[in-house]
Amino acid sequence: MVAAMARLRAAGVPDPARDARVLLAHAAEVDAARVTLIAPEDIAPDIAERYEHLVALRAVRVPVSQLIGAREFYGRSFAISRDVLDPRPETESLIEAALAQPFASLLDLGTGSGCILTTLLAERTDATGVGVDLSEAACLQASANLVRHGVADRADVLQSDWFGRVEGRYDLIVCNPPYLAAAEMADIQPELREHEPRMALTDEGDGLSVYRLVAAEAPQYLNARGRVLVETGWKQGPAVAGIFRDQGWGEVAILPDLGGHDRVVSAAKPG
Repeated sequence: MVAAMARLRAAGVPDPARDARVLLAHAAEVDAARVTLIAPEDIAPDIAERYEHLVALRAVRVPVSQLIGAREFYGRSFAISRDVLDPRPETESLIEAALAQPFASLLDLGTGSGCILTTLLAERTDATGVGVDLSEAACLQASANLVRHGVADRADVLQSDWFGRVEGRYDLIVCNPPYLAAAEMADIQPELREHEPRMALTDEGDGLSVYRLVAAEAPQYLNARGRVLVETGWKQGPAVAGIFRDQGWGEVAILPDLGGHDRVVSAAKPG
């Protein structure tokens, strides 16, 4: 594992010790907490070969979640592939904001892995929900995660270009949109730029186009006391809040993540 850590460190991997440990646990099919108990001479050749392959892929910045096929989010393990955005801790702030008020129905725009939709249905056991995504592969991944966590009977997943195929009205609309500007893509980490779906990262414009769409179209899909929660980049809070205020939304608020950065904009249905 020492050699693996050195290789990952040389490749610029942010936390080489953690990644080396997680990948060895995956290769050996043991809990990560037990990895330090494995002596190098006890690693079977097939495990060593598998581990070497995983380390080589991590060294070219393939995300760990894609290598092991899973990522923890809000206390649950979600199946992950390169077809969906890797769930991130910052998005748990959106979950907390959603659970702070009652809702019986929700719409998840750009559902991706389905981590937001699945988590909210798992936490709110009387609610129903719909997730939409333009990517067919993402829809399949979201459906698998809904089944994985036992909430598929209360959810539908649709392949849709945002509101294109959406019907009905909901108490809550949530969205973690592609909010990176096209000009920012060259500067982000290789894990994102080279191994996650570009359409989930950037709108190929200024990073704000989906917020404009949601602010304009969401009211017709909300119940009378409905609300919207959107995740934002840490510098986008004021701009996104302004978009919703300009469209007449009420109770517009910018909510922080655990690191104190602007992360979620909340708004109540206009009128």
